[in-house]
Amino acid sequence: MKNRKYIFVVGGVMSGVGKGITTSSIGAILKARGFSVTALKIDPYINVDAGTMNPTEHGEVFVLDSGLETDQDMGNYERFLDVTLPPENYMTTGSIYESVIHKERDLKYKGKCVEVVPHIPLEVIERIEKASEKAKSDITLIEIGGTVGEYQNILFLEAARMMRIKHPDDVIVVMVSYLPLPSKVGEMKTKPTQYAVRTLNSAGIQPDFIIARAETYLDQRRKEKIAMFCNIPERDVISAPDIESIYEVPINFERDDFSRLILKKLKLKYNKTDLKKWYDLVDKIKNPKRTVKIGIVGKYFDTGDFVLSDAYISVIEAVKHAAYFNQVKPEIDWISSEIYEKDPEKLENLRQYDGVVIPGGFGSRGIEGKISVIEFLRKEKIPFLGLCYGMQLAVIEFTRNVLGKKDANSTEVNRNTKNPVVDIIPEQKKNLEDGNYGATMRLGSYPAIIKKGSLANKAYKSLKTNERHRHRWEVNFDYIEELEKAGLVFSGKSPDGKLMEITELPQSEHPFFLGTQFHPELKTNPSKGHPIFNEFIKASAGNSSRK
Repeated sequence: MKNRKYIFVVGGVMSGVGKGITTSSIGAILKARGFSVTALKIDPYINVDAGTMNPTEHGEVFVLDSGLETDQDMGNYERFLDVTLPPENYMTTGSIYESVIHKERDLKYKGKCVEVVPHIPLEVIERIEKASEKAKSDITLIEIGGTVGEYQNILFLEAARMMRIKHPDDVIVVMVSYLPLPSKVGEMKTKPTQYAVRTLNSAGIQPDFIIARAETYLDQRRKEKIAMFCNIPERDVISAPDIESIYEVPINFERDDFSRLILKKLKLKYNKTDLKKWYDLVDKIKNPKRTVKIGIVGKYFDTGDFVLSDAYISVIEAVKHAAYFNQVKPEIDWISSEIYEKDPEKLENLRQYDGVVIPGGFGSRGIEGKISVIEFLRKEKIPFLGLCYGMQLAVIEFTRNVLGKKDANSTEVNRNTKNPVVDIIPEQKKNLEDGNYGATMRLGSYPAIIKKGSLANKAYKSLKTNERHRHRWEVNFDYIEELEKAGLVFSGKSPDGKLMEITELPQSEHPFFLGTQFHPELKTNPSKGHPIFNEFIKASAGNSSRK
């Protein structure tokens, strides 16, 4: 059996430094050298999966084909590596402890005293090796969440240390660290990175490479200081400045010959690199034909006095990818739906947008604002794309304002509504009554049959698709016949015809009015986009031309 290679990616100084993009970009440049690559994420949370994490604190919940709810970085891996990842590639502290406890209860440890060390790190190592074997990868990337020095991830660092002892020629460690440039000081500071490396050293690990994240390129003096005080050769300090697009990162890494340095350290023979797809993508990004202005009306943007766009990161990336595909520049505004509840006159401001997206979500906050937005977009013929809850709200709006059932609602918002046009999936009612919320949704990839001649058919160029879901509520089948007679088209349905997957208005009535029960943003690609988003941006660009 061939020796599999492993690259651990850890973070220093602060969170949000870009470990996920770094991990994805390392994978991209290694693939460009002809190697098979897979990527894993380790989250240092007691949550068994990411499904119950607050999106305004943790960011988006990304769903795999299997239905596992994961960290948003799994989306970055899939997009950069152009792969579909299995559930084995994601783990949390909670899932690790759960597995070890189940094994102990099943006497898998044969009467041994089960301890945090070594059994938790050994469980981590076993999962990493199984994931690598299943993927048949030459190189496996493992991103350890959090920041070096935090108590939460020390056991995962211990796993990396143990793997390095077990496979000294097959394991390397990359630290992504931040170099601040205080405006009043006027000099990029290396001291925080020095301390971060020493903290990593205290866990028994010396990094092989340091990715120096900063506002600007690293100068020679800073490289020398990091090399000297962090015990690392200058060539292994890789500059990673702020850039306009994350899709330039693989190209920037190769300016420092990063993939060759990695492969040399892993003792792997390598081919000439081929980054053509990345150069072509960056060329499209930098040379658009015109601009298209898109509004995203959501409810998970606010975090204190700041805006956290990570709550909708896949939606934002899907809009960008579709824009690149259509050779236009996306200008995206994040809008809180609650402003339309407080001041309905502000709906007029939506005329400035070429298209509007209403993404998924849960609960009642901001919902009436979203419904008002959908009504405005429908009547004013502004391109609209509703995702999951966004589609459900479009059905509610149509029921209220076209069918005249003014009390129409979702039982998620009003359990006593006389017109529950959106209702809970029957098999989930008991789970909700019992308070069992974790992993109770319709999750993962499901097929949909598409109506011939529909807008969805035009987008997919097919009569069938498979897309990822994450929801409990569905459009109530009892209202379908009445809605269809009134002009609403259900252009995508489950194979048995009972679950509504896509709804739209005929293009003779509206340039683009479409909602999906699934989340197409979870299967977008930087170079190809996604069929639904591609068609939405095309219609939005057409709306821009008309304006």
